Amino acid sequence: MTIPAAAGVRLYGEEFAARPEDAYDKLRAEGPVAWAEIAPHVRALVVVSRRAARDLLNEAETYSKDSRIWGDLARGLVPRDSPVLALMAFRPSLLYADGERHARLRHAMNDCLARINLHRLHDRTRGHAGRLITEFASDGHADLMSQFADLLPLLVFADLLGCPASMVERMVTACQGMIGADPQAEQAAADLAAVLAEIIQLKSGRPDDDCTTWMLAHPARLGHEEILHQLVVLIGAGTIPTAAWIASTLRLLLTDDSYAGDLSGGAVTVRRAMEQVLWTRSPMANFSVHYARHDTSLHGVPIPAGVPILISHAATGTDPAAPRPGYGNRSHLAWSAGPHRCPAESHAAIIAQTGVEALLGSLWDLDLIDPYTPNRHGPFHQCPAGLGIRFRPLTADTPTPSSLPNAGGLRDHGTDPPRHHRPPPV
Repeated sequence: MTIPAAAGVRLYGEEFAARPEDAYDKLRAEGPVAWAEIAPHVRALVVVSRRAARDLLNEAETYSKDSRIWGDLARGLVPRDSPVLALMAFRPSLLYADGERHARLRHAMNDCLARINLHRLHDRTRGHAGRLITEFASDGHADLMSQFADLLPLLVFADLLGCPASMVERMVTACQGMIGADPQAEQAAADLAAVLAEIIQLKSGRPDDDCTTWMLAHPARLGHEEILHQLVVLIGAGTIPTAAWIASTLRLLLTDDSYAGDLSGGAVTVRRAMEQVLWTRSPMANFSVHYARHDTSLHGVPIPAGVPILISHAATGTDPAAPRPGYGNRSHLAWSAGPHRCPAESHAAIIAQTGVEALLGSLWDLDLIDPYTPNRHGPFHQCPAGLGIRFRPLTADTPTPSSLPNAGGLRDHGTDPPRHHRPPPV
């Protein structure tokens, strides 16, 4: 099957970071699946139709997650320093596994996630959020991306993995380094692997009540290397998209007048704003990479074997043929679908909602400095590059908004308490 020599739409660079919707409109004009360049000299097919995406995600017999069948990579046509390799090159984890191997690894992951006490997760998140807010509350300004949203999920997951206090800073620094699509990302990934290897070794001799210990003791009998890569997936999938979810929800609440009005009347909650973000600004913009096992077609579009096919979670959420977004309609694909659907959506929702509520309940007169900040560069995540805010500085004798009636970041934002429930069966 013929592969086009070039792709006209780029899912990277300053233009894409500033206006990703323009790129998705161009892709839609070409069909439900279209060619794009996702990094210099790296081409892929991108699914922008919600119906086509659901069909692909549920056709495990036709499409594989194993990137070792990526044709251009095998032929040496992908630059060795390409930033997309950090998330697309093969690793021995459930993210790149099919069939029985995926089922075994997924079983271990599901069991470990199910053992997390969600009430305790809420309390841990609120505690970390309070400490982060305290660090800038007296300044009157902050970058909520670097000082809050990026850090909060990382600190929570350090707890969940049983990371010793002496190693938390190393782990956070390594994870933050992986976010940027630059030459330092490779070293940051190696640093994270080193930290995780130390944690696994530590828990092998001193088991505790944490995800690392549970992985080591699981009946699936995962080896240390398998556990390391499982933990990389858990951290990567649990922290970076959650940070983007927190930031995009805060930006929506601070810029959308209709939300501000509804919130003051208590009719719309933070959780509903979070659901709108999953439809209109999916934190995982383009991911769920698959490869056709043989030449095929999807909704009339030829699909060559061994070519990366990305699901555009961002474009499928704003697909004109999709149902109208809303709190009562959660049929978006922000969590993906099929056998590789995210197993930790309840956990991510608790972290995101608790963080947003803690911030809105702690600061006075919040004002976003620049509502038009572009996204971070790269094709995979949809996340503001920064989120600068101004607010009334808190002093030692200033009561926090959450202690007063009808006061706070968005007047009376009327948030509901988080709902605690287990992830749905997989």
